[in-house]
Amino acid sequence: MIEDMVEGDEDFKSELVSAILHSLLELKEKYQEGATLQNAEIIQQIRHKTKPTLTMFGMERLTEVVNAGKVLIEEKGFEHTEFPKHLEDFLESIHLAIEFMKAYISLQEK
Repeated sequence: MIEDMVEGDEDFKSELVSAILHSLLELKEKYQEGATLQNAEIIQQIRHKTKPTLTMFGMERLTEVVNAGKVLIEEKGFEHTEFPKHLEDFLESIHLAIEFMKAYISLQEK
């Protein structure tokens, strides 16, 4: 996907991959902040900001988890017994996405 978008432009690829990683790190930080503060608006804002990145770069599992969180928070709130499991799923999914991007960057630097 990334290779197709950059059409051989290594500088653009480096910038794009860095931007994706930054977006994922920000998603993790803000999602955790929103969960800790039980503030749905913080989560909604970061979800809205990162949704195009997740969709464009085929991060299906993370997109599914984030969307499930949206429904859970809107319908049942943070206090519902399902929220801790959702947050655990989110943290696992975002961790995998971040590690994948870091590994991709590491391979590109060799």
